[in-house]
Amino acid sequence: MRRVFGVKKDKEPPPSIQDASDRINKRGDTVEEKLKKLDAELSRYKEQIKKTRPGPAQEALKARAMRVLKQKRMYESQRDMLYNQTFNLDQVAFASEGLKDAQQTMSALKSANKELKGMMKTVKIQDIDNLQDEMMDMMDMSNEIQETLGRSYNVPDDIDEDELMGELDALEADMGTEADGVPSYLQPDKEELDLDAELNLPTAPSGNAAVAGRANAQGEDELGLPTVPRASVRS
Repeated sequence: MRRVFGVKKDKEPPPSIQDASDRINKRGDTVEEKLKKLDAELSRYKEQIKKTRPGPAQEALKARAMRVLKQKRMYESQRDMLYNQTFNLDQVAFASEGLKDAQQTMSALKSANKELKGMMKTVKIQDIDNLQDEMMDMMDMSNEIQETLGRSYNVPDDIDEDELMGELDALEADMGTEADGVPSYLQPDKEELDLDAELNLPTAPSGNAAVAGRANAQGEDELGLPTVPRASVRS
């Protein structure tokens, strides 16, 4: 059967845009080479026409130059056509690459969107709010614990600040008096000094026995006060 009908040949894949562009560019390079040769030939004919006198020889040179110029114009039109085809292929290739980039971008976005949806299922806003509330509660408890541990012992709560300020002023006054050389506990009380001044009492005796005897002789006791006369005892 294969020998009768033959084997079906596989179709060749269509050429890509890059293959077509490379082929056209190769043709364009060939046309450019031909144009360079024609330009060189035209330059040679121009020099010969300048050196040749008017006549049949010059006319023959002009006819050859005209033929070469026509060929040049034809190749130039082919070159322009090939350039236009190359430009169109470049535009198609650019659009195709842009679509491929868009497809890759869409695929990446879909993958990222799927991954984000999976992550959002595990992370909930309510859980985050609850976690924040728990953290705030723990911070408050920590502050209360620190305040409790830093509390002073045996300190009454109902202390009058004015009274404390008065004691502080008295303490400062005592410290100033002690700086003068006499301790505060050895200094006389101010109220006692005022009382002695009002009563105008004599100073206390030094305790000498002679002075006491002299005081008794003068009718005074050891404190300097007049002695009370004793009643005579009658026999």
